[in-house]
Amino acid sequence: MNTQVIDVNDTEWETHLVANKWLNYLEAGKVLHFTNLNFPLSEFEKSFFTPEIRNPKSRNISLDASGHLKGAVGNAEVQAGLATMMARYRAHAQTLVNSYFPCYTEHLSVAPTSFRPNQIETRSQSWRADDKRLHVDAFPSRPNYGERILRVFINVNPNNVPRVWRVGEPFEDIAQRFLPNTKPYSAWQAKVLNIFGITKSLRSEYDHLMLQLHDAMKHDLNYQSNSPQLTIEFPSGSVWVCFSDQASHAAMSGQFMMEQTFHLPAQNQYDTNTSPLARLQGYTGRQLI
Repeated sequence: MNTQVIDVNDTEWETHLVANKWLNYLEAGKVLHFTNLNFPLSEFEKSFFTPEIRNPKSRNISLDASGHLKGAVGNAEVQAGLATMMARYRAHAQTLVNSYFPCYTEHLSVAPTSFRPNQIETRSQSWRADDKRLHVDAFPSRPNYGERILRVFINVNPNNVPRVWRVGEPFEDIAQRFLPNTKPYSAWQAKVLNIFGITKSLRSEYDHLMLQLHDAMKHDLNYQSNSPQLTIEFPSGSVWVCFSDQASHAAMSGQFMMEQTFHLPAQNQYDTNTSPLARLQGYTGRQLI
């Protein structure tokens, strides 16, 4: 397997020397690992690093674009401080993406910022929701019609505990492996799902196929164990970036991470032929949205 994780040794969140190689790596489905960036925390912010800060009814803590914090417990001072820390991380992530991938800037939409204070290893989930299994991101209730999912992660563990991922084979290999066994798309079934509110909009054939790939990967335990993959430790303080709908990944262990998601229309990539939408349309020979 070709190297799926590429180290970037720059020391600043903003670059003044834009290199197309980073963009090409990203759009090829690779994970860019920024090894030397700095995100300092105040002593007050370090007090947020406990699982008890998460509301047990919420999976993660999130901050939306208007500054509304969800999923956290604590008094007003704690919640305001947590929101400020997460907003600062969002600003850093935006600086990085706009600087390294300037052709995306005017086309990006910003999703909520998340803080994940719980330990991965102790999380109990169904096989479909288990992110310790290799997968590409696709969401049952949120059709996206080929829109790219660009994510910027940072390990902010205060105890220097790495976040451990597995990174799998290229998207092209995943599609060729699992597409032949996918179930046919049903337009009427998509309408029923939408009518009953199971999906937020009408599921396209693209979204159907991506969910099929996501589930097939996770369900196949032999694939999970024996497919081409590598294990990588992201040390505390490191940042990594990928299109999570394209880069096969599994989060195996670690605690305390922040993540910023951006959405990018597939037609606004630098090379539109590398998107999962383009790849799947090429393999099926038809328009999927």
